[in-house]
Amino acid sequence: MEAYSGFAAVYDLFMDNIPYEEWCDYLTELLVEYGVKEGLVLDLGCGTGTLTELLAENGYDMIGVDASEEMLGLAMEKKERSGRDILYLLQDMREFELYGTVKAVVSICDSINYILDDEDLVQVFSLVNNYLDPNGIFIFDLNTVYKYENLLGDHTIAEDREESSFIWDNFYDKETQINEYDLALFIKEDDGRYSKYTETHYQRAYTLEKIKESLEKAGMKLEAVYGAFTKEEPGSDSDRIYVIAREQGKNL
Repeated sequence: MEAYSGFAAVYDLFMDNIPYEEWCDYLTELLVEYGVKEGLVLDLGCGTGTLTELLAENGYDMIGVDASEEMLGLAMEKKERSGRDILYLLQDMREFELYGTVKAVVSICDSINYILDDEDLVQVFSLVNNYLDPNGIFIFDLNTVYKYENLLGDHTIAEDREESSFIWDNFYDKETQINEYDLALFIKEDDGRYSKYTETHYQRAYTLEKIKESLEKAGMKLEAVYGAFTKEEPGSDSDRIYVIAREQGKNL
């Protein structure tokens, strides 16, 4: 089953422990620090649009791109409620197209980890570089190798709520660096009965060296790497990092 099809219906419910406002404040601080105080920003892998909405609230003109029709449907509902002028596009980040360039691209909540192939990773970075304004900024986060090996590993996670519940079976292959998690979702319907949905998600753990190499192949300039929500270099036990890269080529 396509990732984030059944799960889309309860994604926000199970992500209510994520401090999106704090994440947005940190991301906005980085954008401003690297010269993007306003203007057009692309949220690549925007999901249900929670962060997209918050960035729009902070004054940015937002575009959201995601490959899940179900997730974008929820994002559109938020847009209707907020009345904000956000453009959402149903596209795969490996081949997305925009109408012009943007000042910045952001990709948060480990969306880049969903890119499983080296060539696809370079392709995504190349497209980002292509659609950025001269010297534009790309900010993205990643789950680290440490997180997949030590925190997720071969574990089972379960959560039970009145409206829905899930069982998450996680498997990590150190050789391929592919993380697989199988989701069994039980969602309460309007008639009180529960429907079961199953999904399988795959993510890849990337070393910082591989990220640097891929950015270079895509023609981008690496500006900084931080342990998540800090301005410090990531440690050996960092479970999430933020990478800041800059467009190169258009001003030559």
